[in-house]
Amino acid sequence: MSAEFTGPPWATDWTKLAAGYRDTLPAAVRDLITDAVTELKTSRHPYRDDHLDTTRVSIEPVRSTDPRGAHILYFDRGHGWLRYTFVHRTAEPQIVIEQVFWQ
Repeated sequence: MSAEFTGPPWATDWTKLAAGYRDTLPAAVRDLITDAVTELKTSRHPYRDDHLDTTRVSIEPVRSTDPRGAHILYFDRGHGWLRYTFVHRTAEPQIVIEQVFWQ
């Protein structure tokens, strides 16, 4: 009997809009996004900042009244952020990145 692997690294998917915007950014910013997403994908839980390098990224819920809903991952000292949700499935939990912003 084999057990399903349900921990980090988490599977990640991007909406077309988020991936399209990410791809228009300069290479240095795309590298920052890759680093931030890697930090998130390897975290113990995508909705908590424990075991994250909080000098590089931070997270918070979009709405404090919905702590299991969409979250924001800040990167590049707050110059950029990603909006994502975590779909907690038994066989393959997944992070879905819905929106990216950088200034």
